Amino acid sequence: MQGPRPVVLSGPSGAGKSTLIKKLFKDYENIFGFSVSHTTRQPRPGEVNGKDYHFVTREEMKKEIDAGEFLEHAEFSGNMYGTSKAAVQAVQAQNQICVLDVDIQGVKNIKKTDLNPIYISVQPPSMDVLEKRLRDRQTETEESLLKRLSAARVDLELSKEPGLFDLVIVNDDLEKAYSELKEVLLK
Repeated sequence: MQGPRPVVLSGPSGAGKSTLIKKLFKDYENIFGFSVSHTTRQPRPGEVNGKDYHFVTREEMKKEIDAGEFLEHAEFSGNMYGTSKAAVQAVQAQNQICVLDVDIQGVKNIKKTDLNPIYISVQPPSMDVLEKRLRDRQTETEESLLKRLSAARVDLELSKEPGLFDLVIVNDDLEKAYSELKEVLLK
């Protein structure tokens, strides 16, 4: 893949990845571009096909995965999600640094490709802080919140694997975390 070296951000829901990405894109909108993931789930109100996700059928996505068109893919709650090579190339074609937001399995799958990104893990300072952040969002049922917390524990444990990430940012202070992120990316 040609173009600037991509950036892979990973971390549990509630760690602050989306907030950091939004700040980065606001401050450096012409430098960074976001790869639009594919999903088989239905669009939520206000979501736009091709902007928020590429909404596709399960059959379409399986066909493209089988054809080797995806860098990574996973299934959650009965829906498939994934990052296509074309989504990354579309950002690189605009000479922008492609930012990918993937889970820990996505990181491991991308490691098997020739993408060669910078791998960054964004982590909460503690599970208690993570739980408070997720509860404060008020977007989860108790059941889905407990699933997210369980997934976060697994994610944080797996992220300790030596050499998996180039940088680990503990997001206990947003400005400090953002400063760390900018420092590594602006090099």
